Amino acid sequence: MKNSLIKKSILLIEDEKLMRITLTDALKESGYDVHPYSTGKDAIQAFNEADFDVVVADIRLPDMDGKYILKHCVENKHDTIVILMTAYGTIKDAVEAMKFGAYDYITKPFSLDEFFLIIRKAIEYRNLKEENIRLKKDLHKCYCYPNIIGESDAMKEVFSIIEKVADTDSTILIHGESGTGKELIATTIHYNSKRKDRPLIKVSCAALPETLLESELFGYEKGAFTGAIKRKQGRFELANGGTIFLDEIGDIPLSIQAKLLRVLQDKSFERLGGTETFTVDVRVIAATNKNLEDMVKKGYFREDLFFRLNVIPLYLPPLRERRGDILLLIEYFLDRYNKKFSKNVRFSKETIETLCRYTYPGNIRELENIVERCVALSEGNTIEKVDLPPHLFRNDRRKLGSLDEVLTEVEREHILRVLKTTKGNKTKAAEMLGISRKTLWEKMNAYGIE
Repeated sequence: MKNSLIKKSILLIEDEKLMRITLTDALKESGYDVHPYSTGKDAIQAFNEADFDVVVADIRLPDMDGKYILKHCVENKHDTIVILMTAYGTIKDAVEAMKFGAYDYITKPFSLDEFFLIIRKAIEYRNLKEENIRLKKDLHKCYCYPNIIGESDAMKEVFSIIEKVADTDSTILIHGESGTGKELIATTIHYNSKRKDRPLIKVSCAALPETLLESELFGYEKGAFTGAIKRKQGRFELANGGTIFLDEIGDIPLSIQAKLLRVLQDKSFERLGGTETFTVDVRVIAATNKNLEDMVKKGYFREDLFFRLNVIPLYLPPLRERRGDILLLIEYFLDRYNKKFSKNVRFSKETIETLCRYTYPGNIRELENIVERCVALSEGNTIEKVDLPPHLFRNDRRKLGSLDEVLTEVEREHILRVLKTTKGNKTKAAEMLGISRKTLWEKMNAYGIE
């Protein structure tokens, strides 16, 4: 029996010496880690200092009632299993104690077989609870981000940050290239936060002209400008209690940045054309594909606003930096568009190899578009290499190109890695590369690096 049991710890509280020694010896013989005590006071002190799988307590002790021990255990460590031992005259007390969280009770006198049966059932019950908790955690990890696909180290880092910050109210700045899924990350953060039942309002700062952006963000009063025939709430008001996602925050004009800074500082603003001050409870998530630190240096973006936004920076890597995820994404999008178009097509091995070699300047959005196009236009059950868009074969041609072409590609990738390391700081990157800042700028322009 010893070898078949996982060693579990038991806190035994029994004032009768012979009973305490008998039960202790029997439990140890069966492979349990037993901690026997004769008083409730000493037992509670031990309980507070260590974790026990099961607490077995006599309901009548010299210094305190066993029900008090039960209450203390349940209130301080709610997952502890408590079994009460009782004489015939106190069965009513034991039954009542079960209403307050006792797992079971056993009536004296009892046989060791009867005692061990209850202990084994208690251990099985605790194991089941622990397994359920573990499974829930595993399910949370697997399915709380159902549309974010990735197993690479870069994406594991993203998942780790999401898990840490989702349920806070901290402002988050997501930075990454176009097509990397910044809006999806913002949506995921919102729906894994305590604000998930409140509004998620999205604003594309690049899509709105300066004349409309301020009124869209903060609203306007009737008569504020020509065409303002009635009062309108802004996006911050609509997001009250929830989250506002400011996409492409780097495109917000300087004239509006001061007002946005105020909202971030004290959650207050006035509608366009109004004097009434409104206060909102809004969590701000912003995103950009631009280097805001560079924009600050050039005077295009307020430094104080940048620091207000960059409380929790979250870097979303481009697809070329998480190549191990490409196959997973192909399978995910293939399944999606097979369902959408009521088809059952697959990619050939050669096609998949070509897709995995491509560098994807348009990132995940480009990969998704390629898969959708291939499935939509497919006539058979297999998508061959010849069915892929022509521009995907540039990588193949580059591999067969001149030494200069290969060296150029290596240099470009190295510059990108160094820029990532310095978080876009060109001065530091130039120092690491051993070239002047001007030379770095020229090479970035030549390679199309933003």
